[in-house]
Amino acid sequence: MNCDTQVLVTGAAGQIAYSLLYSIAKGDIFGNDQPLILLLLDITPMLSVLDGLLMELQDCALPLLKEVIPTDKEEVAFKDIDVAILIGSMPRREGMERKDLLKANVRIFKSQGLALDKYAKKEVKVIVVGNPVNTNCLIAMKTATSIPKENFSCMTLLDHNRAKAMIGSRLEIPTSSVKNVIIWGNHSTSQYPDVSHASVTLNGGKVMGVYDAIQNDNWLKGEFITMVQGRGAAVIKARKLSSAMSAAKAIGDHLRTIWFGTPKGEWVSMGVNSDGNTYGIAEGLIFSFPVKFQNKTWKIVNCLEINDFSREKLNLTMKELIEEKNSATELLLSDK
Repeated sequence: MNCDTQVLVTGAAGQIAYSLLYSIAKGDIFGNDQPLILLLLDITPMLSVLDGLLMELQDCALPLLKEVIPTDKEEVAFKDIDVAILIGSMPRREGMERKDLLKANVRIFKSQGLALDKYAKKEVKVIVVGNPVNTNCLIAMKTATSIPKENFSCMTLLDHNRAKAMIGSRLEIPTSSVKNVIIWGNHSTSQYPDVSHASVTLNGGKVMGVYDAIQNDNWLKGEFITMVQGRGAAVIKARKLSSAMSAAKAIGDHLRTIWFGTPKGEWVSMGVNSDGNTYGIAEGLIFSFPVKFQNKTWKIVNCLEINDFSREKLNLTMKELIEEKNSATELLLSDK
């Protein structure tokens, strides 16, 4: 039997965590032979909700789940953890200015970065989900100075999955038959869903590039991109709540990719630290790239051709991320 893996989920009283926790505890993410300890962190008014989650997880009678620890204390939640899933963030409220949203989240993710630095294992894998996800990840990474930068990533696999699903629907094929879409940049409406390197396996078994299979460049360069970019808002409009089930599924996909690697010849989209030497993306941004994983270590898929259309899209989302980084860094320095 393996040693216990200690998994922290922040924002644990929220909808995404509720959709995620059973999959983790059952063994769907870290393996069906991996015993787990779950640490559930949320703000003090949510402790009674965490107690209810504890009871539900106990009532599931899951053999891999050794312990559940609900808490509102970072020194308890971050102690010796192997995985940090940072879901909790300040959501944008009606009338809230972007700078106010950034300021609130800088404070949250600075605090959590310091807690990671002080209490977590140095090999901890940190996955940031709370929006604005790229910049929140950057703040946590910059604050947790003793943890390697490559241990931090933010989730753009929800957008990746959305893109796959839309291509599959358009061609009336399973999403498993769509390979190697890319989400570039920011998890925002500036993101660039790119299928110029993607392929599909059609129902007859023929493998083709997406552009050749769909034969509608205007749709792929127009409506498809805006649909992926605006899917989160469309879910909120229809459901009156933000994505939870699909976000939890994407977190699971993200974590399984880290733990078990990417299939041969495939990549996934993930926000990781830019070293300034790849695809012309500025250094020090958390930018979504196509990545491959082996031995829990990511590597950006290099040397893909970037055409003029794609370059324009990459530059737009990079510009937005630079602006967010500069604003957040200024707030970080002023928040003493």
